[in-house]
Amino acid sequence: MELKDAQKEWKAGQFRPVYVLYGKDRYRMRQFVAALTDKLLPPDEQELGIVKYDTSETPIEEVVAEADTLPFFASRKLVLVRDSSVLAAAQGKEAKLEHSTDSLIAYLKQPCETSVIVFQVMAEKLDERRKVVKLLKEQDALMPFQELQENELLQWTIKRAEEQGRTMSRDAAQLLLARAGTSMQQLAHEVDKLCLHAGNGGSISGEDVEQLIASTVEEDVFALIDAMASLQVERALKLYRELLLRREEPIKIAALIARQFRIMLQVKELEQHNYSQQQMAGQIGLHPYAVKLAAEKAKRFSAQTLGKHLSRLAELDYSMKTGRVDKTLGLELFLLSLAA
Repeated sequence: MELKDAQKEWKAGQFRPVYVLYGKDRYRMRQFVAALTDKLLPPDEQELGIVKYDTSETPIEEVVAEADTLPFFASRKLVLVRDSSVLAAAQGKEAKLEHSTDSLIAYLKQPCETSVIVFQVMAEKLDERRKVVKLLKEQDALMPFQELQENELLQWTIKRAEEQGRTMSRDAAQLLLARAGTSMQQLAHEVDKLCLHAGNGGSISGEDVEQLIASTVEEDVFALIDAMASLQVERALKLYRELLLRREEPIKIAALIARQFRIMLQVKELEQHNYSQQQMAGQIGLHPYAVKLAAEKAKRFSAQTLGKHLSRLAELDYSMKTGRVDKTLGLELFLLSLAA
């Protein structure tokens, strides 16, 4: 089931007996639950009409029994279930409880008309070998919430500003993604802050983002590496000193530089096997937008050079931690060597 289809049904006063939400994007999953709650129950009934369970603590039979019971002091009942074992694909952890899914299968064939169950599955995939998952799929109850791609994130960011009566340029949205990252929770917070500054009917520019949204350590490290690769020594040292002024430890900065080099090396190796950026993101465990940025920076280095830098960073890390070299000076000398 698509989100837009569910919203159309809600407008018509129709609600499915069960919704199964799964995927990486937990923010939009929470937004879905909030929107469903407002449509299903009036504000004065929400306290008594909502029941929450976690399958790591409660057998699925109890959840089914709750859903099969008529609501008290509310027109409907919303049963919210956090799940990581009943429907989720195996994640290498043994479930603490035994769950009898036969009771859920029986309920799905004859659900209670006044109850709505929402499974919030804490996994990227469902175990489609299970009978109960196959039945839920037949009933079109499955709703994937995968991470938005770069263009989708940009559109969502701009739209959130528009919903508050502000306009945001695409350049401003791109800079915001670079600074705030791809977490929709964080992006929503930062967009709301920018909207408050712009005022009703105002516009948000790249300059506004630069002034109001603090750059992350990761972004500054990326910029530092880029400056050294471009032989912009003064700019790189300025960025390094700014990080030190923010009381960032040289050992931490070195670790972040190593992480970025490692990602770039992985990207270069996967590119040789004709992986798409989406496939790379899955292999490396990053958002596709982060992979795109790493791929752009990796063009400045050969795989051999990246390997050498990682080896030298490992030696520097050991020297800094054992006191063989001054941390601040040692990292500064390493940065200068990048531009040599």
